[in-house]
Amino acid sequence: MNVVAACDAAALSSLLDTGWNPPATVVDEVAKIISDVRARGDGAVLEYARRFDGEGFDLAKLRVPIPMVDAARALVPAKIVSALELAQDRISRFQGRQRQPDIAFVEADGTRYGVQRRPLRSVAVYVPRLATLDILMGAVPAKLAGVPRVVVLSPGGAEPLSSTLLFACALCRVDELYAIGGAQAIAAAAFGTESLVPVDKIVGRGGIWTTEAKRQVFGRCGIDELAGPTEVLIVADDGANSEYVVGELLAQAERPGVTRLGVLSESRPLLEAVAQLLDSLDLRTLERHELVSDAIGNHCRLIAASSRDELFEVLNRLAPGYLCLQVRDASEYLGRIYAAGAIFVGDTTPVVSGEYLAGTSSVVPTAGTARYASSLSLGDFTRSFTLVENTAQRIANDAELLAALAELDGLPNHAQTARMRLEI
Repeated sequence: MNVVAACDAAALSSLLDTGWNPPATVVDEVAKIISDVRARGDGAVLEYARRFDGEGFDLAKLRVPIPMVDAARALVPAKIVSALELAQDRISRFQGRQRQPDIAFVEADGTRYGVQRRPLRSVAVYVPRLATLDILMGAVPAKLAGVPRVVVLSPGGAEPLSSTLLFACALCRVDELYAIGGAQAIAAAAFGTESLVPVDKIVGRGGIWTTEAKRQVFGRCGIDELAGPTEVLIVADDGANSEYVVGELLAQAERPGVTRLGVLSESRPLLEAVAQLLDSLDLRTLERHELVSDAIGNHCRLIAASSRDELFEVLNRLAPGYLCLQVRDASEYLGRIYAAGAIFVGDTTPVVSGEYLAGTSSVVPTAGTARYASSLSLGDFTRSFTLVENTAQRIANDAELLAALAELDGLPNHAQTARMRLEI
């Protein structure tokens, strides 16, 4: 594998070409699926589920009963139970600290102001197959926020949903579970079917079809962000362990749909050591070798920065979903990072910690959207409204100014509503 210069725009084009740009065929097919589900409801959901998830699917399997937590716990290996309960506890403590209080204050003239927050009424959490922890990432903060109806959508198939997934739903007090995935699941949650009452917001990560479906239903319901396939950037200095760096690349490369992997460093020797290790590996001997080979061969770049300033310029342009800092003094770096979804600091914090047990969210903005979007958090499950209550003194003082501004916009009746208050 070659090391490329940070100033080589052509070599980095696949990493720097950010934004959500799915193939036109995906956009068109997703639009057809959404339109079909809107028109035919359960019938369309059943047809697409059979096409994509298995011929054995029927409507009786659409909604899956969630067992009582103790009954579900008995069906899951003890070590997995312990891990999920630990994850739930850490997510709860991390997300619980993000609650924002209501705001209320009174101006000197007695006018009252406020900001009040309320939980959303219903939320769907999309959970890709074999991504059980995503249930916790979405359902735990939703319930902490006070959402009364939390729905989980997860692809079904020839086999029933796993006992582990059922336990996670029970543990998180999920209200409804549906064995559907893909664009048809997003459409059903957004518009409703005979079996599924529509929700106010859909959250969670997914593949290209699911993420594009979220984009297309936005407006009918809310979405968290375009949280698509995993991506990671490793920033390393000359003291970094090259084996750890390669380990992180291989770990993220084994996930389906990886689009961006990179190592960014001012140390050319470190990058050369990483390149040598990657070249020495026979990727065909690894489990999930097809995914790993494609990600490392086609979507991975080793990037040499000529200066610290150039390093941060590239880092913030990339705006990675996951950022791994393998540097001596992370505090020198953190102050200059403004575009990343989740940051993992030091040799003792592999990305897998954040994906499973750290308590921070693994649902992060991808495709460069971390420039303006944030990881899934408790705030995604609330909405706020402002309030103002004028005093008679305030409206009397403001009336003519309000009228003047309204008349400037050509709105005489607006102006009149202000002047009417002069009679109070």
